[in-house]
Amino acid sequence: MPSILQIILTLLACALGGVLLARIFKLPSILGYLMVGLAIGPHALGFAPDSETVKDIAEFGVVFLMFSIGLEFNLTKLMTMRHIVFGFGVSQVFLTMLLAIPAGYFMRFVLPIVLPWHVLFALGGALAMSSTAIVVKALTEKGELDTEHGKNVLGVLLFQDLVVILLLILIPSLGKNPGDIVFALSIAGIKITVALVLIFFVGQKIFSSWFRLVAGFRSQELFMLNVFLIAIGMSAITYFFGLSMALGAFMAGMLISETPYRYQVEEGIASFRDILLGLFFITVGMMVDINALVKEFHLVLFLFFAALLFKFIIIAGLARRFGSSSGVAIRTGICLTQAGEFGFVLINQIDQLDWIDPSLSQAVLAAMLLSMLVAPLLIQYSNTIALRLSKNEWFSQSVDLTKIVSQSIQNDQHVIICGFGETGQHVATMLENEGISYIALDSDPTRVLQASEAGKSVVYGVSQSSNNLIAAGIVRAKAIVITFRSVQESIKVIQKIEELNPGIPILARAKDDAEMNKLILAGATQVIPEKAEGSVMLAAQVLSLAGVPLRRVMRRVSEAREDRYGKLRGYFPSNDEEGADDVDAIRLSTIHLKSQMNGVNKNLEWIESLGVVVQNVRRKLDGNKAYKKLEPSLELLLESEDIIVLAGNIETLHQAEKLITKTIKLKVKA
Repeated sequence: MPSILQIILTLLACALGGVLLARIFKLPSILGYLMVGLAIGPHALGFAPDSETVKDIAEFGVVFLMFSIGLEFNLTKLMTMRHIVFGFGVSQVFLTMLLAIPAGYFMRFVLPIVLPWHVLFALGGALAMSSTAIVVKALTEKGELDTEHGKNVLGVLLFQDLVVILLLILIPSLGKNPGDIVFALSIAGIKITVALVLIFFVGQKIFSSWFRLVAGFRSQELFMLNVFLIAIGMSAITYFFGLSMALGAFMAGMLISETPYRYQVEEGIASFRDILLGLFFITVGMMVDINALVKEFHLVLFLFFAALLFKFIIIAGLARRFGSSSGVAIRTGICLTQAGEFGFVLINQIDQLDWIDPSLSQAVLAAMLLSMLVAPLLIQYSNTIALRLSKNEWFSQSVDLTKIVSQSIQNDQHVIICGFGETGQHVATMLENEGISYIALDSDPTRVLQASEAGKSVVYGVSQSSNNLIAAGIVRAKAIVITFRSVQESIKVIQKIEELNPGIPILARAKDDAEMNKLILAGATQVIPEKAEGSVMLAAQVLSLAGVPLRRVMRRVSEAREDRYGKLRGYFPSNDEEGADDVDAIRLSTIHLKSQMNGVNKNLEWIESLGVVVQNVRRKLDGNKAYKKLEPSLELLLESEDIIVLAGNIETLHQAEKLITKTIKLKVKA
């Protein structure tokens, strides 16, 4: 039996290999973990044993996944999506579970498999789950999270993440007589109530004060230790009451989501959570027996296609029932047909209850894995599939394009606004005030309807679509404004614009210097970094209040913008602030030159050849402790006791500092 050290080393090494392969083939990391687990498991190469130690380590991945979901779960978000979450989501999960029973009875006429109703109901619960990790990533890359089908998908996924807690409690109670089921659910309800009282009423009072105290020490190490203690401690409480550890972690996440520390916690645990969850997926892959699959390959294929079709029909049908068009319903169904992370958790629970034959369990796992492998491809081509399956979809898209054309046909030298959120609406208002024509593209149908009724020139359309940009009159437009928060979405739009009308001025928003650099490299003409522009406006108000003439204030603002915020780029970092670990952010660093350092007698051209920018040079006055500021020209030679301020990202600054401060040994003549 290998030691725990050997097990952890094996799992980590294989996890690294799986993620590398996934990145090489541009697939979701989860698929890399699953395939590696399939290869190293006891039924294949046998590098990792199928031991309780491995499963215990992997269980913490699910714990931290539920903790993260708890961080995202709050009443505000739930209320805005309540129609989809508690209408569409509830119907999708429970209808899938209920229809799994007659579907299972019908399956006995095709395959020699006979299962009781409670097992089919439990398998329906596993089938109802979809992969949040795969779907959200794929929709984000396509820029479709805010579309109608994107909102349907997110609402259903949110309910799936929530209902898994109920299913983990409900499934072990199935198969008993009705009285036993009611008794088991009543006991579970009492346990949940006691746990909720301990956590939300007793724990919250202690928790809030304690969290504030720990955060007051401004120590990232202490802060994260506290987070892990709370997450695992809450899991231990629910485990003590005979409930799932995942339930306690979810409750802990909900508690923190109501505090100001939510985003800091989310960022801190992200990598740790992903690694542990990766180990969980490796153990799922290890459960699959290759030999059994070869023997039951026909069963695997049947379950794979049957599950995809069964789930697609239910989801697409419900989407139509809840008011979506046929094209939106098809896209929603395609996005949610695959198996999900929690489906594996439920299958694992069914296995532990010894309800199904091992060969059937292996076939179900393999079919689930296969559905997750093809999911990115299905989502990528969902639009093409929708056009083929829906007779009305061509007409619907033609109508959308016609609306865009009719809105923009009278415009010439107009502005196209990509994204009509808060920023896009502010831009539109300023253009209206100056009498400049514009057309805005937005993928949120509700927002488009409300804004267009209010008289705004906005139409429904995805900005990443070449057809939509052409219909909006990109060849006649004067400029294009991209208002997306996501840099990746903005870059995709820039690439489409460059294909259709190279050279047209493109203005984009960015959060900071790192995002600004990416957008400029992608082809944006002008990028407005929100932090820098906010600083300029704040400084302008300070100058005005300090009595500086308005004309001079505006000149300073114009100089900052014309310089592309060059003199404002970078800052002296603090380890306690948000984004302190961002390797692409521009930082400032001060170097005080001494006589034997390599940078002395070098000019600024040599310094900037190291990949940094010299922001400032200060030189000591003769016989005085005071310093004077020098104009940083490239020919300026540096002297001992000079102070230079460099700007660059963490890596380039570190390398430049090493070369500049390197001690030069003086040669002594004999």
